[in-house]
Amino acid sequence: MTGRTQAEPPEDYRLLVPRDWFRIDLTLDRWRPQLKTFVDQQACRRPMSAEARQELWTVLRNTAERGVAEGALELFLRTEAESATPATLLISLLPMRGVLNAAPKELAQAFSARRGEGAEVTVVPLPAGDTVRVATTTTLDLYVHMPGEVGYLLLAFTVPLSGIKSPMGDLCEAISGSLRWV
Repeated sequence: MTGRTQAEPPEDYRLLVPRDWFRIDLTLDRWRPQLKTFVDQQACRRPMSAEARQELWTVLRNTAERGVAEGALELFLRTEAESATPATLLISLLPMRGVLNAAPKELAQAFSARRGEGAEVTVVPLPAGDTVRVATTTTLDLYVHMPGEVGYLLLAFTVPLSGIKSPMGDLCEAISGSLRWV
């Protein structure tokens, strides 16, 4: 084990994601073919019209493109029940150095003011550090404060079918609890 202190920025992170979640590395140029593979697999597993297949591709492609534009590192997809719309986990690095580096309580206050009453905003302790938790009916965003005051790692879960208050939501919470810095 290394002698990294809490004040040092991490070199990487480790996150336990179940094997049945399809991983797409958004840092590589080949993410589109990986995403197409997922959509093709979904079309083979369940009856899906050409329109539904195209809609799934479009929604997931837009999610990935928006994520890449905003610093996303990875996208994980998992099919829920018989729905073609998967649960997603988008992992993004949000660098915030110097005066931009807000403490978790300050960030939570800013989110509370912006999100209104539709979201539950709290600061929770996770093994990886203090985390701003923003939850709606179908989304769970966890802004994990990184050591060394370099910013936040965002774990953005979307659970469109069963919602956050479900076994799938519990799994999302468990995944986020497995985050470790290396």
